Amino acid sequence: MKPIKITYQKNNEFQTATVNPGTEVFNFMPEFNINGNQLVAAKVNNELASLDSSLEFDCTVEPVYNNTKEGMAVYRRSLCLLLAAAAYRINPETRLIVGNSICYGYYYTFDGEKIPASKLKQEMEKLISKDVRIKKNYISWEQAAALFEKLNLKETRKQLNHNCSSKILINSIDDFSDLYFGPLVLSTGALQFFDLVDYQNGLLLRFPKTKCPNQIPQFKDEPKLFNLYKQYKEWGKRVNVLSAASLNDMVANRQINDFIDIAETHQEKCISDIASQIINKKKVRVVLIAGPSSSGKTTSAKKLGLELQAMGYTPKVISLDCYYLGRDKTPVDENGEPDFECLEALNIDLLNQNLIDLFEGKTVTIPSYDFHTGTSYFDESNKMSLAENEILIMEGIHGLNPKLTPKVPEELKFKIYLSALTQLNLDDHNRISTSDNRLIRRIVRDNNFRGKAAAGTIAMWPSVQRGEELHIFPYHNNADAILNTALDYELSVLRVYAAPLLRQVTPLQKEYGEARRLLNFLENFATISPTAVPNRSIIREFIGGSAFRY
Repeated sequence: MKPIKITYQKNNEFQTATVNPGTEVFNFMPEFNINGNQLVAAKVNNELASLDSSLEFDCTVEPVYNNTKEGMAVYRRSLCLLLAAAAYRINPETRLIVGNSICYGYYYTFDGEKIPASKLKQEMEKLISKDVRIKKNYISWEQAAALFEKLNLKETRKQLNHNCSSKILINSIDDFSDLYFGPLVLSTGALQFFDLVDYQNGLLLRFPKTKCPNQIPQFKDEPKLFNLYKQYKEWGKRVNVLSAASLNDMVANRQINDFIDIAETHQEKCISDIASQIINKKKVRVVLIAGPSSSGKTTSAKKLGLELQAMGYTPKVISLDCYYLGRDKTPVDENGEPDFECLEALNIDLLNQNLIDLFEGKTVTIPSYDFHTGTSYFDESNKMSLAENEILIMEGIHGLNPKLTPKVPEELKFKIYLSALTQLNLDDHNRISTSDNRLIRRIVRDNNFRGKAAAGTIAMWPSVQRGEELHIFPYHNNADAILNTALDYELSVLRVYAAPLLRQVTPLQKEYGEARRLLNFLENFATISPTAVPNRSIIREFIGGSAFRY
């Protein structure tokens, strides 16, 4: 058996080692548990791998710790398996169903008798103290179908009907097995830091922040987002679409066009309801719309404008981009680069004065910003006034920050937060991340309209998320209304565009692991032809062909 060469980085230097084929990653990397950070996985040729993966060919291996984005994802996924195993040990008859993300935690509900969080937590701690090895192995499709029926994993079993693989990879803790789409930690003893609390009608599995992997952050409730999710989940139950498996059944049975119409109509009704709230508030003169990247702000603003017009009001749009101070006056970030995402990059005083003047019936000159030269200037042709039945619409990342419009009375403002919060799960225990949904939207849009490769979008996504954590998410509870811009069928459409782009990311690129993860995720969805998407759908903002002009 010919030895293989492993390249790895240690002490900021690349080194090589020779090992026998079949050597497990962990046996090669035990010394990498350093600096108080826990080794939870590895990257093999830039692809995330579990520590018990076998090294079969010449490759580059990098350690992945729990204080990294990839490492914390491994940790969270493993905690989910631990919780599911504990629930099965206590009551095999009850179904545990994963839900949305809330303040560094996942919300779970029960189909059947609810198990108290304290009892579940105690069972999880028993498994942790025993340091049970988390095993992975392949079984046949037929064995997997029988296993998931026995374990009462209904949605997981249903999804097998859309997986033609002859072998299925399962993860096991003692006598409980499940599907998880990605590497897990080696054993339960690695899962020391978590909390489990009763919340609403279910429970909340809480986990550490990435930067502080050894402590659970203080809980901050998000009632508005949770209520939105709850309402949307109830809608999903009524239309009988709760998982990727349910959606795939509709595609297979040629019922998807009807569901697309239902989903689009439901979203338009939600926008219409928000328009009614704006009008019923009587004194509103400006609507402020904020949401994270690729949440569909532009299309949502246009659709809201149409609803307001149908009610006899004329919307006017002011872009916050117009109020950039200029590159020479923009604060710099920690890397010395202009920080265009911070609030201080905008001319707040001028914005507030313009708004007050408009509300007093005056005519103002709106500033302009040249992105090529990085300068602010005034064009006398860019004047604006506001009549009695006219309402301003402003969308931008700082829309919900009270420091954006401190001089404008609250009764004149209506604030809307957008979230692409899908109520779908992949199956019983695998959720669909809102962030993944938006990233896939962004990959498709960046390629369609900016000529950007998937690797480029993936590379800048962590920076985007940091900006969202600072400037958007802390203020969503300030919103007067929250609009869910997710459409439950959209990932089946986006797969048509995103999958070929993700396949172009090579193993030589740092973004390869994330590209493979997203590609594997999208394979859970049957494809839907883009021609089925209405021309006013939010999805058209990303795939093209919209009836709106952007």
